Amino acid sequence: MPEPHPFRRAAESKDLDLLAETLREDVVLHSPVLFRGFEGRDTVTTVLTHVAGTLEDLTYTDELHGGNTVALRFKAKVAGTTRELEGIDFLELDDDGRVAELTVFMRPFSALTAFNEQMSARLGAAES
Repeated sequence: MPEPHPFRRAAESKDLDLLAETLREDVVLHSPVLFRGFEGRDTVTTVLTHVAGTLEDLTYTDELHGGNTVALRFKAKVAGTTRELEGIDFLELDDDGRVAELTVFMRPFSALTAFNEQMSARLGAAES
């Protein structure tokens, strides 16, 4: 079995410096709630910092590798709620193993809605 991808290790330990190192400078993050993606390492790292503050007990339950892709299945709780969610971080890697694109899928809708409300408040505050 392959070693866990560094993105997984960074997310599980909430090591935001390591997380940033796993991303390409021109990384694109496709959110489960927004049509337009977030672009660039600094922007994506900021968004993922807020995600880390919004999710509690993040646990990856599976990791699948194929070519230059990694699928990380996770479970977590939305902070301050009883809402549990599950999802997939789908990583598209460059030839150096860095994340070029990250697409996040989440379910169920009720937990995604709670997550979105908290992220909107956090990102709105971050832009002020």
